[in-house]
Amino acid sequence: MLLKIKEALDILATPLYVGLGRRPWSPGYQTAKKRAIGAAIDAGFFSEDAELPPGYGQYIDERVVEYPWLFAQLPKNPGKMLDAGSTLNHRFLLERAPLTNAALTIMTLAPEKKCFWQRSISYLFGDLRHPVFADGVFDVVASISTIEHIGLDNTLLYTNDASKKEADAFGFVPAVAEFKRIVKSGGLCLITVPFGRRSVHGWYQVFDNALVLKVIETFQPSRHSVTFFGYGAEGWSRTNAEKIKDATFFDIHERKPFDPDYAAGARGVACIRLVA
Repeated sequence: MLLKIKEALDILATPLYVGLGRRPWSPGYQTAKKRAIGAAIDAGFFSEDAELPPGYGQYIDERVVEYPWLFAQLPKNPGKMLDAGSTLNHRFLLERAPLTNAALTIMTLAPEKKCFWQRSISYLFGDLRHPVFADGVFDVVASISTIEHIGLDNTLLYTNDASKKEADAFGFVPAVAEFKRIVKSGGLCLITVPFGRRSVHGWYQVFDNALVLKVIETFQPSRHSVTFFGYGAEGWSRTNAEKIKDATFFDIHERKPFDPDYAAGARGVACIRLVA
């Protein structure tokens, strides 16, 4: 009930959010973000390599490119699918095709405040480095902005388990190896990470080209591709690794004033498509 009230209040705050300059993470922000993502998915902005519309996702965090990219990669019938990290656990995503056609399992460290088991979604709680799934059980594994947290301090936001306060910047490697094990031969693995100047910030890290290559080498795909998106004051656009190699991350949890570009998180994203 509390979550429904919060959602309703955020919807009501949307005009105020727009009127006050669309400040990231302010009341109304979440509603505006969901609407932008939903519109991009429905319009198919990410279905080809065309440029994004001018001003796309201005002042909105990286989910505004990651989610539509993911939807554009999914087959019409995804089959058995794993959400490795629980970033798809939102009604506005789960009610859209092709996720509506997937037999979806969500795995994350600790129980979510909101679950959608009524939609026949299975939930499993545990460490992605040690999943209990059999070999080759999934047609699709999706991990959106998750592996940059694996092996680091997950007690800030995700769990009260003190054993998950770690400092292993390569903790993502065994998780990616497990993704390869549990996806079928010829299956699809979709991973996104913040990209730019290599840095570790306690509870997350920013990947550079070397770490993206480490993901690919660990998975050993039969085919792969990497799509890059960059953020600037005018919004998000398609780009390449060279242009965003020095991109930085704005962390709202540090509670510092916003930068002039009003970045709400990552300024660079690498979207990695791996075929087993």
